[in-house]
Amino acid sequence: MRPPHPVVIGIGNPYRHDDGIGPALIAALRPSCPGTVTLAESDGEPTHLLDIWDRVPLAVVVDAVRCPLPAPGRIHRSGAQSFLPGVTGSTHGLGMPVAIRLAQVLDRVPARLVVLAVEAADLSPGVGLSPAVAASLPQLIASVQDVLAAPDRARPGSGP
Repeated sequence: MRPPHPVVIGIGNPYRHDDGIGPALIAALRPSCPGTVTLAESDGEPTHLLDIWDRVPLAVVVDAVRCPLPAPGRIHRSGAQSFLPGVTGSTHGLGMPVAIRLAQVLDRVPARLVVLAVEAADLSPGVGLSPAVAASLPQLIASVQDVLAAPDRARPGSGP
């Protein structure tokens, strides 16, 4: 059984430029992350996400997204009840909206779910983040740390 610790999940593929923002975040957090926080990487497959965040008090999910009028590097924050209305889609097949809905149906939503979505500039094959997305990494790290530092806001099914 998984310990009841918060989890930070970096979704993405580091071989598709900006889609690698999730794994890049996890790599950046690893050296200073407290032992009471689990760090995980995922390809975004919904059942894998459910397995990672099942029964945790807090799940922070980081992913790259596409938007109709993109501002690469812009970070959006949402929760299970209000998943990014202006975002056109995840960079993965089924994406976060499907994972969240499936978790709700199966009663496997973490007590608190926060999604930090970074607008992508380049999703083509290749290694390395675009300059705009790479520049957003320090703000993304700070956002994750802020969420982890606010355990008093943990309520069943709550958002950001």
